[in-house]
Amino acid sequence: MIRELNSVVLVRDLPEYGLEAGDVGTVVYVYGEGEGYEVEFVGGEGETVAVIRLGPEDIRPMRF
Repeated sequence: MIRELNSVVLVRDLPEYGLEAGDVGTVVYVYGEGEGYEVEFVGGEGETVAVIRLGPEDIRPMRF
């Protein structure tokens, strides 16, 4: 299960946000029992690129 502060990987391109499949974000909020996730994506300089609500089909857990 994906929890708040977990790193996740985007599984599809979101060109309207400048994001591509494979980009890594951090879950900042979990809606309900995982029905949706608020995910922050940060650029190389530490600036926030996007904070967007995504469904469980849009992300996968980061594997270490």
